[in-house]
Amino acid sequence: MSAVGFPAFPPTGTATQGAVRRGQSWWARSWVRAMEEFALDAGPLKKGRAYARTGRVGPITVSPGAVQARVQDDDGEMYHTVVSLEPLSDDEWDRFLEALASRSGRLAALLAGEMPRDVVAAALDADVTLLPGIGDLEPACDCPTWDLPCLHAAALSYQAGWLLDADPFVLFLLRGRSREQVLDALRGMSTPGDLTAGDLTSRTATSGPTGTGGEGTADHPSPDPGDDPASDAGTGATPSGPRVLGELPPPPDVPEPPAAADLLPGVPDRTPDGIPVDVAGLRAVLAAAALAAAERLTALDR
Repeated sequence: MSAVGFPAFPPTGTATQGAVRRGQSWWARSWVRAMEEFALDAGPLKKGRAYARTGRVGPITVSPGAVQARVQDDDGEMYHTVVSLEPLSDDEWDRFLEALASRSGRLAALLAGEMPRDVVAAALDADVTLLPGIGDLEPACDCPTWDLPCLHAAALSYQAGWLLDADPFVLFLLRGRSREQVLDALRGMSTPGDLTAGDLTSRTATSGPTGTGGEGTADHPSPDPGDDPASDAGTGATPSGPRVLGELPPPPDVPEPPAAADLLPGVPDRTPDGIPVDVAGLRAVLAAAALAAAERLTALDR
């Protein structure tokens, strides 16, 4: 399998200059935590973060089992640095993909650049470890220091987390399967209720990894649902030409928002200081709380 190359990240500034924040997704933080908690000394980690932010890491190559790049030191010397992660076996991949295929909605999220927690749960169901744990990442560098990881490997690890932040399929490639291999396998396992092969093909064409070379494709934004072709009503066929709409009806009257007491019993329309209650804001807070509660209950059911 060919490797996938990613261009070097440009400098993002320093902490005092308001550096661009990357690697904020929970799966990117899990990657970084596996590296940081394995470190013997915090010093190289701190300097590695600075190297990552200030553009010391060259183009990154990701292949099954390894992410590697050349990292520039303070004296201008370039060091070849590798961070290794053991790929899954074929049997582990088969079990994981079967479990993932049973959660078809999660594939759409992956194609949109998200790593839902129940993708990791699907791996656990299959007795497979997807995200690295402490000691799973093996740094190596040809620099003369004995730190583990050295500051060059730390810098590469942080930027690898940035790649994972943008495209969860980078983790799959590190574990041994490319984006296309994963999608092809899931096409073969699809059921009538799953995403169709056409869905997978169209989404892959518009949401491939940003890397170049090997099996990577050019950088494309995630597809906009509004760009999908509409189907003729009742036939499921793609329309042969643009639809002509008649004159639109006038918009309906927008009713006045209900009083706070009607929205939530016991809440007055004004505070004791006479300030009106923001009904729309209160409704938004209630909706957000209800959504969070539903997500927690759904997670408990899994």
